[in-house]
Formats: sequence, C-alpha cells, structure tokens
Amino acid sequence: MMRQAQVSDLPEIMAIIAQARDFLGAQGIDQWQNAYPAQSDIAADITAQVGYVLIHENSGQIAGYAAVLTGFDKIYSDISDGYWLNDNLDYVMIHRTAVSSAYRGQKLGQAIFEEIMTTFSDYTDFRCDTHPENQIMQHILTKLGFEKRGTVQYEGPRYAYQKIVKEDK
Repeated sequence: MMRQAQVSDLPEIMAIIAQARDFLGAQGIDQWQNAYPAQSDIAADITAQVGYVLIHENSGQIAGYAAVLTGFDKIYSDISDGYWLNDNLDYVMIHRTAVSSAYRGQKLGQAIFEEIMTTFSDYTDFRCDTHPENQIMQHILTKLGFEKRGTVQYEGPRYAYQKIVKEDK
C-alpha cells in the first residue's frame, strides 16, 4: 500500500535515503553521493504533497519512498541521444525512489512503481530517469515496460525512461 508522506514520516524517510545512498556508494555509483536528496528536498516533497511512502504489508512499516510529480518538467524537455514517444506536457514523473535496506531483495522497488501507476491511473504517460550505472533501477524499469528514451541532465547525465499505458476503450 502506498500513501502520501507526512511530516512525521521524515526521520524514517531520511533513514531510507541514507541507506540507499550507502547502497549506491558501495556499488561505486556516484548517484546521491553528495547532498542530494537532502532533508530539505524531502520536506519540500511532503509540503507539496508529492512525497509518497510504501507501507510493507506484513510489518506496517515504511519500506520505501518516492516523489511523484505531475505536469511538465523543464529538465525533461532537453533530451539527447533520443526522444520522447510523444509531445505530451502532462505526465507523471517518478523521482527520489528508495527502498529500506530492511526490505531489499523483496521486489519493493518494483512495487513502488506499480503502486504509483495504479494510484495515478488517470495518466497514461509515466517518465523517470536514473544514473547510467544504476543497473538495478534500469532492470526494474525495463521489467515494468518502461523504455529507455535518451539522456537528460540532472546531477550529470541520467538515462530517461518512459512508459505509455494504453487507455481502456
């Protein structure tokens, strides 16, 4: 189950972000190795009501986090080495995704994306980006039907992914 993050969730979310930062660093990936995402970034997500937490079904604990924005992102307008599948300016963007180390290996990264696509089922266009060396995220995105569309710039080059969900007719 996924729900909007609350200010009271901030310490648990930041612990998950720290675990993800350590996990990426241990793999030699420089993603998130500086100040981003900082507590102020996550607090801003919560204030803007775009922060979401994944609740583990058995423990009831926060197991993951993602920021889910809708609309248009200027960063995504400048794509190189490829192109978006459409010129849509109203899409779902999934950012700052992290899973608690306590639940790693339980496919909860995949579950976060599935929950987001269910929660935002009024949308048909989903976009995300990830570090070129983040093989785990690339695997999750590909498994869920996202296609690599090119490269965007956010803290350096990031592979841009898109999934178009067919509308029921």
